[in-house]
Amino acid sequence: MAALKKGRNASATSKPWRSLALILIAIVALTGGMFASGHTTPRLGIDLAGGTSITLAAVPEAGQESAINKTNMDTAVSIMERRVNGLGVSEAEVQTQGTRNIIVNIPKGTNSKQAREQVGTTAKLYFRPVIVTELAGGGAAPTPSATGDGSEQDSDKDKATDEATEKATDGSSPSASATTQGRAVTDALKADETPSASPSGTAEDEAGPSPSATGGTSGDADSKLQARYAALDCTKESVRAKAGDGSKSTDSTVACGQNSQGQWQKYILGPAAVDGTDVDEADAVLNTQSGAGWTVTMDFSDKGAKKFADITGQLAQNQSPQNQFAIVLDNEVVSDPYVSQALTGGNAEISGNFTQQSAEELANMLSYGALPLTFREDSVTTVTAALGGEQLKAGLIAGAIGLALVVLYLLVYYRGLSFIAIASLLVSAALTYVIMSLLGPTIGFALNLPAVCGAIVAIGITADSFIVFFERVRDEIREGRTLRPSVERAWPRARRTILVSDFVSFLAAAVLFVVTVGKVQGFAFTLGLTTVLDVVVVFLFTRPLLTLMARRKFFASGHKWSGLDPKALGAKPPLRRTRRPSAPAQTKEA
Repeated sequence: MAALKKGRNASATSKPWRSLALILIAIVALTGGMFASGHTTPRLGIDLAGGTSITLAAVPEAGQESAINKTNMDTAVSIMERRVNGLGVSEAEVQTQGTRNIIVNIPKGTNSKQAREQVGTTAKLYFRPVIVTELAGGGAAPTPSATGDGSEQDSDKDKATDEATEKATDGSSPSASATTQGRAVTDALKADETPSASPSGTAEDEAGPSPSATGGTSGDADSKLQARYAALDCTKESVRAKAGDGSKSTDSTVACGQNSQGQWQKYILGPAAVDGTDVDEADAVLNTQSGAGWTVTMDFSDKGAKKFADITGQLAQNQSPQNQFAIVLDNEVVSDPYVSQALTGGNAEISGNFTQQSAEELANMLSYGALPLTFREDSVTTVTAALGGEQLKAGLIAGAIGLALVVLYLLVYYRGLSFIAIASLLVSAALTYVIMSLLGPTIGFALNLPAVCGAIVAIGITADSFIVFFERVRDEIREGRTLRPSVERAWPRARRTILVSDFVSFLAAAVLFVVTVGKVQGFAFTLGLTTVLDVVVVFLFTRPLLTLMARRKFFASGHKWSGLDPKALGAKPPLRRTRRPSAPAQTKEA
């Protein structure tokens, strides 16, 4: 038994060094990872680094209140994230707030206006055949062209474009009389009602309504559409915003759009032939071989490729300007290319007078599609970097004051033991800093002002764990035990108390993180993270370090500055082991 006890004691002596070595290796590894990643500081949130915060509120359409649900909100968040990230804004935050709000936080250094336009584009995306188009201010303007499989447009396309320009400026221009203009629109609508053969013979079945099915362009509906078109003034923003209101994807409609010269045009568009969700991917490409400049390439899904082939085949066979289709987003025409042949390759290229920015914006919209809900912009808050810096400075000062008060208390009350507590606080702070720096690029964690508050609160939680352990040790000394057995006996009791306390704190942080939204989640996340780190530090650093220090004469002898002086603690006389009286000798009977 003596040998067994000796072996156990020898094993116990090696454990403190093992624990200290383990946490040291963890700190070195995490710090190395931080420097290797290049992110040596925690990523700051909008309120600290500066930037723009946009609040979008979901607006239900008539009779569709149930559409505002968690599934559609999550889908909208996902699409908005892809849209903003498509602009190169890798540090933007998009998250829901409540049941119908979405918060978009865009960091400084980003074109916030461009990002606002991207996330605010919430309506449906459609490809519609063009029935009639003219400049809002008179005349006609060049229009982008669409090609399939990257092929060049031929001379027939140029001829068709010239014919379209002549027809658009002939008789149906805004300068024409009301009677002439109405007759031109009527003629175009009637011409569009003439059936055209589908290249595959199944355009009506697979691609939805064709240009020939203008969806209510006869009789009264025809007259109403003419009246809407005649009254449409695309030079006025308020009119443009309501141009297509009330129109369904299966109806003909009116719309506005800008050409490459920045002039507003107005359109009569046929029913949607292809939905934006049929586009798999779109990219902005600089075409240097053909000299076309910036173009937008599109890849369609299998179903979308069939629809697109059908509609372009029909448009290519019609008279100008019906060989033109419009890409409509938010009831606004963002591009209106001509086609001269059926595009059957499952991909297409839109060319025109694109700049890099306009090509990337259009490709971004096509790639990530339309949102399942309509949103209105409720508020836009801009935080300057200077204001964020002041808030961060105030938060750090508050943290420094809190830490200084804790250290002062430890020095006055625990004296020599405060060395162990301060060292543990420094280890905890180092781990927190390194992990926060790594979490920025890995999961997008941003340190905002509430998160700083959570870190300040964590100072008290961490210090509380040390105090629980120290007080258990001092209680054992008061019972008359020496330091080394006091540490060993105090740890199991202190461990239970520390675990229960930290579990309650972590549970509160987890519940707060789940039930709250926005910046409050930063507070909850930081509080939960530091609570977990508190357990790690107490188990792997504080307890092993105190075990080692208990073997030093300064602490073991109960020096008055050690914080473990038996006299100052009012200890009882030392406990002494008493031997049992030996049994009386038994005598043998003769």
